[in-house]
Amino acid sequence: MKQHSSLYTSVNNHTRVNKSLLFILLVLCNVFFYASAWADCTMPDDLPTGDLGIIIERMDGSVLIINTTSQSVLCEVSGLGDLSHASAVFSRDERYAYVFGRDGGLTKIDLLKGRIAKRIMQSGNSIGGAISQDGQYIAVSNYTPGGVNIFSAQDLSLVAKIPATYGDAHLQSKTVGLVDAPGNQFIFSLYDGNEIWQVQMENTPKPAAKVIHKYKNVGKAPYDGLISANGRIYIAGLFGEDGLALLDLWHPEKGVQRILDHYGRGEKKLPVYKMPHLEGWAIAGDKAFLPAVGHHEVLVVNTENWQEISRVKVYSQPVFAMASPDERQIWVNFAFPDNNTLQVIDTETYKIIRQFQPGKGILHMEFTPRSEHVWVSVRDIDTVIIYDTQTMQEIKRIPAKKPSGIFFTSRAHKIGL
Repeated sequence: MKQHSSLYTSVNNHTRVNKSLLFILLVLCNVFFYASAWADCTMPDDLPTGDLGIIIERMDGSVLIINTTSQSVLCEVSGLGDLSHASAVFSRDERYAYVFGRDGGLTKIDLLKGRIAKRIMQSGNSIGGAISQDGQYIAVSNYTPGGVNIFSAQDLSLVAKIPATYGDAHLQSKTVGLVDAPGNQFIFSLYDGNEIWQVQMENTPKPAAKVIHKYKNVGKAPYDGLISANGRIYIAGLFGEDGLALLDLWHPEKGVQRILDHYGRGEKKLPVYKMPHLEGWAIAGDKAFLPAVGHHEVLVVNTENWQEISRVKVYSQPVFAMASPDERQIWVNFAFPDNNTLQVIDTETYKIIRQFQPGKGILHMEFTPRSEHVWVSVRDIDTVIIYDTQTMQEIKRIPAKKPSGIFFTSRAHKIGL
């Protein structure tokens, strides 16, 4: 019995030692992981910020810092959490990227050092964000809990929490379609509350956010929003009924107007596999090109009177319809199961001038600032493809792990992006 007891003690001690070693090993692994995630990359000394951008690697919680002129990857930064629906904005000096993760993470990346400068968890589920006109504030649009949180761009300290409560029961709504607007404002929509809110940032006596107007009963289920390049017109797409909701920020006293009220979900409904995205700035000259909800069409709209001019029949259900900076082309990608296809629309003739099928999982497109190239993320082949917009020829492929959003620093100087 004594021998058995001695053996038991020996085994028990050995087990405790093994557990201790395992614990130490886990700690070291965690230290190594976070050290790797936050470590600086080796970056060139003469790096021009205006030439940079990032590619979201959605499955790995990482981003690639890229140079758009050399068409090369400079650095990979990891440790950004859930990037399954990530977007980004940039500081005015183009040095920092602010990445909005789906898990509620907000990450500030130093593009010149190739590292995370600051990271916070600000909610349970977020859906994008914006940077204020003066570059001082970062606003994040949240699903869980519903509302918008606003932070200092410098250190990500909290400036204001805006709960998106609506109705007599004070229910909390998901917030969508968040954009920056002139006058240091933010505009966003309440998906569940059927409202559009206008928020003014104030710097005296201390930084604060003030809801200056709530536009109610704008239509059922606004799902996304865009703002025109001059910051005048905010448009919310409606998922629950026909039409779109338009707010003229030059004349807010007119309230929200319904446009295109003959089009939408009130017609024969097709299945919607992925919600269309409006924030791609598909406005070219005096025309807007809008992806149709549940239809295999892109709507062409006169922006003078917001009347429909035409409809372009496209390959499938469009997700993004994005205008090139020279406003000559609209590039369109599509929802599953047809997400292997790209189409290009000529903005003058409304004709489809090219179709590509580079691979499954085409998620996003980004034009270089002067329109010569477009970068396209193709998730399922782990590749970003660069096309020449004049010849429509492929010019390069860049390996990336399950790429999605592509964002260039030129966005720092554009309203709504």
